[in-house]
Amino acid sequence: MKLINLILNVLWLIFCGIWMALAYTLAALICFVLIVTIPFGVASLRIAGFVLWPFGRTTVQRPGAGTPSLIGNVIWIIFAGWWLAIGHLITSIPLFLSIIGIPFGWANLKLIPISLMPLGQEVVSTDEGFGGR
Repeated sequence: MKLINLILNVLWLIFCGIWMALAYTLAALICFVLIVTIPFGVASLRIAGFVLWPFGRTTVQRPGAGTPSLIGNVIWIIFAGWWLAIGHLITSIPLFLSIIGIPFGWANLKLIPISLMPLGQEVVSTDEGFGGR
């Protein structure tokens, strides 16, 4: 299974991973410049790493994430989340148009929820996300 994840991640990186990771990195840099939004920048970099190499990993709700994460996610959606979600949607369209890109188009659509609400989420390997904890 690890070999399949490696192949999928390399293909993902070539077709759309690097562009979306750059978008998350740009969002993080803007957040770092504004000082008050540094926690959003950290979350954006965490997602950039996930978007760069997603197969074999998943997101889970972080224990103890409560009201501050919810409030932060609302702010994130307004200022950055919807732009990134639109980026995933637009990136998925040409992937769906090609036969080989359909799984990557679905993967792009599955990343929309984390792009909209990154705070209170943790990126873990799929083994941990489904079996552990």
